[in-house]
Amino acid sequence: MCKQPRNEQTWLDSLRDEARRLVRELDATPDVRRLFEGRIRQDDYVHYLIQTYQYVRWSEGFFTESGKRTKDPALADLLFQKAREERGHEQWLLKDLAALGWTQERVESEPICPAVRAYVEWNRFTTQSGVPTAFLGTAYVLEYLSVNRAPDAVDRLIAESGIPNIHKAVLFLKGHGAADGDHVADLEKELRALTSREEQDALLLSARTTRELFPKFFRQP
Repeated sequence: MCKQPRNEQTWLDSLRDEARRLVRELDATPDVRRLFEGRIRQDDYVHYLIQTYQYVRWSEGFFTESGKRTKDPALADLLFQKAREERGHEQWLLKDLAALGWTQERVESEPICPAVRAYVEWNRFTTQSGVPTAFLGTAYVLEYLSVNRAPDAVDRLIAESGIPNIHKAVLFLKGHGAADGDHVADLEKELRALTSREEQDALLLSARTTRELFPKFFRQP
């Protein structure tokens, strides 16, 4: 009897699994689910925006630093492209917070939660001293999350939350939900050409680290 060839999971399949698992874990987390369903309280939404600002503000620089350290010209171009895509996203968050009555000075005086600190320092390490392309693993899972949850979250927040001025406080979610669908597909296309086992493992580790930290960016009960 002939044995059917086994379909072995590729490293890119594993990367997709990390992204899907992040979405499932967030769906199962009550505070995050309230954001997705548009039922989040204003103070919890503000907390989410502040913590998001505290890591998004570094994204452009991390991509740029990684691009400078990467020896492969095609990967360097990809990282510089991602840096351009991230430019100004922290301003979306500041505008969202301003619509809710928060000045930039007040935002930056708020404590940064341990999970966000860990996320920033982990990605700082990989971009400055580790495998420079690792940050693409982080980018992949976050962009996958955005395209799968952000558009509906925007609609539900506006319709259901009752937060004053909420229609002016969803720029970040709206911007990511609109753009990241193409970004995920484009990134997958580029990553299929990645053959270095070291780089593949580094991307997966960064994706897994992000998946474990991200649920803790939200206010803990």
